[in-house]
Amino acid sequence: MAGVRDGQDDSAETRADDGQARTTLGRLIFGQMATQALGAALRMGVFDRIAPGGLSADDLARDLATHPQATLRLLRALAGLQLLAESGPGVFRTTTAGDLLRSDTAGSMHDMAAMFTDPVMLRAWDLLDEGVRTGGTTFGTVFGTDFFGHLKEHPELSAAFNAAMSQGTRFTADTAPHHYDFGRFRTVVDVGGGDGTLLSAVLRAHPGPRGILYDTAEGLAQASARFADDGLTDRVDLRTGDFFDSAPDGGELYLLKSIIHDWNDEQCATILRHIRRVIPDHGALLIVEPVLPPRVPAEVPGALYLSDLNMLVNVGGRERTEEDFTALCAASGFTLRTVTPLPSPNIFQLLEATPDPRS
Repeated sequence: MAGVRDGQDDSAETRADDGQARTTLGRLIFGQMATQALGAALRMGVFDRIAPGGLSADDLARDLATHPQATLRLLRALAGLQLLAESGPGVFRTTTAGDLLRSDTAGSMHDMAAMFTDPVMLRAWDLLDEGVRTGGTTFGTVFGTDFFGHLKEHPELSAAFNAAMSQGTRFTADTAPHHYDFGRFRTVVDVGGGDGTLLSAVLRAHPGPRGILYDTAEGLAQASARFADDGLTDRVDLRTGDFFDSAPDGGELYLLKSIIHDWNDEQCATILRHIRRVIPDHGALLIVEPVLPPRVPAEVPGALYLSDLNMLVNVGGRERTEEDFTALCAASGFTLRTVTPLPSPNIFQLLEATPDPRS
């Protein structure tokens, strides 16, 4: 009898595992459809119009001048994705996750979600198999230029990208200034820092240092307004340039947030060597990036590895392990000293390196 019961238990466990496996596969098979539904809703302003108070599908259809039944079907799909809740027949309100997709909420992820569901960001993924075969970016195959060159040619898209990067940085900007001693430096240089979201947070948390924000003209387009709004204009120097050509002098701490993963090893070494030429011997380099573990553990978010593939197809970069960062620093005249994970759920880590006096 024990054997029968054991057999029955094993069979039930097997069925449960099989059901979970099928659920996992179903979520992945339909994942692109979910992304498209989310992108369409963002482009139509669905979440801003519905808000927590709720709205009927018919009223939304009139507001958007869309087909009533098709609008209802979209809203029900979004409810199935737990972004909306159907509080009554055909009446919907935003969930907590849906609130983060409104443009007017604190901590909004609207701009980031809009950028990463934009066709420009998605089309290179259609050629992922080509990227895996060749090891090269596929964005140029689709658009005839590299990703950042495409942004330069499309100012509205560039502004949207800057807004998305700012939103993606805010969570880290709220945390990093309290987990690293920025205050021991007189000048912090944020290389490729975009609109200055992270540098602004550092300066607000540490009143001693001054800041230098270094980026292309397109990257700096929204920076003046950022520092003016934060009351930091007199503590920041905006410098226009290309980190592939040079790095600005005058800094003690050089900060690179979400820069290294955009580029291949040779390009990253070029960026770091420019910094090595101008950094003082007592200075430091702080790289802020996710760090891949040596092997994939069960608890690591899958999005980290999807980001790695996104770097492959769209910009030609990659996410890296601690060993990769150690080698990259060593090849560029730096010694990696410490790696400090930021508190969960933040996936970024603070990698501090110092100039190698032998280089």
